[in-house]
Amino acid sequence: MKLLEYQAKEVFRSADIRTPNESMVTTPQDAVKIANESVGYPCVIKAQVPVGGRGKAGGVKVANNADDVLTLASQILGMSIKGCIVDKILVSQAISIHNEYYLSVVLHRASKKPMIIMSPSGGVDIEEISKNRPEMIFKEEYDFILGFKDYTLRRTYQKMFQNQEEKVSYKEFKGFLQKLVNVYFEKDATLVEINPLIVHNKECMALDAKILLDDNGLEFHPEFEKYVTSNAEETLQEKMAREANLTYISLDGNIACMVNGAGLAMATMDTIKHFGGSPANFLDIGGSSNPEKVVNALRIIASNPNVNAILINIFGGITRCDDIAQGFREGLEKVKFDLPISCRIIGTNDEKARTILKEINIPVTTDMDEAVQNVVKMAKGG
Repeated sequence: MKLLEYQAKEVFRSADIRTPNESMVTTPQDAVKIANESVGYPCVIKAQVPVGGRGKAGGVKVANNADDVLTLASQILGMSIKGCIVDKILVSQAISIHNEYYLSVVLHRASKKPMIIMSPSGGVDIEEISKNRPEMIFKEEYDFILGFKDYTLRRTYQKMFQNQEEKVSYKEFKGFLQKLVNVYFEKDATLVEINPLIVHNKECMALDAKILLDDNGLEFHPEFEKYVTSNAEETLQEKMAREANLTYISLDGNIACMVNGAGLAMATMDTIKHFGGSPANFLDIGGSSNPEKVVNALRIIASNPNVNAILINIFGGITRCDDIAQGFREGLEKVKFDLPISCRIIGTNDEKARTILKEINIPVTTDMDEAVQNVVKMAKGG
């Protein structure tokens, strides 16, 4: 489960992790009240949605006075960002920023230990840093018994702050990291991320926050019940998928993916990125051959206005390919959309499936790379 920014910061503050002075509101009038009474000016109005790209979509604005707050809050509340309607905003203290850093805690699957990922080039996606400036990413493994290894963490600390005017002590930096790791453990998180992290008055501060919680651990955390019951954490497509008993995760791209099996779905998204495309979602229709699943999946995909093309990737084992193809036939009759489709299908009864798909004019191949390259061209208008 993904927490919204204001929710993640509530968790941070409970762990004594510093954040700006801010409050979540749901009306423009309340935004003005908070700005006047506690936050002050200038302040930042930030849309609270469970997707990235808020700034580019116009969901993050700076207000210099009460009139600005009223105008900007009215504009942001109710807007749609990647299919998510904004019904909450964060009114946040504007902090002077000299440098932006990246910091996160994730699981290192090989060592089965938490890994702290850091970079002095924050403020952008970590994938972008990794691609364009890999030398600016530093990693530290956290030992369950020994904690941080001082001799390696000190080197990382020096690399992180060697070229910066701000002075944050090693003790402050290490203590801040420890608090972040504690949140990771104590809240059963799968990701704890700060981007950007800033230094304010010689102390580390989380200017933004992201926390992903392990759904299997939610029963041990009654404090998160208020977040679980909030629809704000779901996109429209995720809500539709949950109601249809499908596994779906919204992403930022424009190529919709419909795949059977989580592993194949992950490999499919990696292959799309490899060939220059961007996946719009993770969607696993499961291992059964119920055509109704395909119909529901098409409904979900067609509801996303950001999708330019659809990739269907089926490897039939238990799943019968002809049943999947029949689901496409039924889906195209029930769900009206005008999107190009590329399909790769192979496995049990795949010849029958290809016959059905050709009858309804869906191009089909048995080669995954070919199907992905085709859909990337389609998404780009080729």
